[in-house]
Amino acid sequence: MKKTTRQLQKEQTRTALVKAAYDVFSVQGIQATRMADIAKAAGVSHGTVFLHFSTQEELVAEVIETYCGEIARQTHQEGADCLTLREFLDAHLAGIAKHEPFYTRLVIENRLLPQEARDAWIGLQSAVSLHFSQALERGGEGTGAAVPLSIMFNMWLGLVHYYLGNGDLFAPEGSVLQRHGQTLAENYMKLIQERS
Repeated sequence: MKKTTRQLQKEQTRTALVKAAYDVFSVQGIQATRMADIAKAAGVSHGTVFLHFSTQEELVAEVIETYCGEIARQTHQEGADCLTLREFLDAHLAGIAKHEPFYTRLVIENRLLPQEARDAWIGLQSAVSLHFSQALERGGEGTGAAVPLSIMFNMWLGLVHYYLGNGDLFAPEGSVLQRHGQTLAENYMKLIQERS
């Protein structure tokens, strides 16, 4: 069944609202953003936002589900071909870098998000964890380590998230991952290789 012009317009408006929210969240933060800010960024009336999303939590959840899903897909596509853990770490950083300002906001604000949005965030980390473990197994790095896989993954994620969450200290005028990404990956590999 063919969609009507009105249905297509509604879908386009909803998509524009999600994209506008993503852009505003990336700059202002998720908790500091009002529905009026998103309406202004999308070029629609404040009431139009509520025609598509009955609450701000619903909009926040959809934006986070959409973009966490995108990051997870990118990680899956790039991570599936990695033969070593180091290749995967680089692919992981590249996937985050495409969304660095938004991802950083998620790192900082994730505990304040509605449960549905937190579930999407946790789902993303689970997808990354799977590819991390597969790359570790394929490459054989750290396989003899006495450190459990879960700790190895959380050390990596903690390192990356610490730098992103403190970007004002590590890269006050630019991208944390451009400035420090390779250093983080290189030194993480040294840590796990020295422990094996």
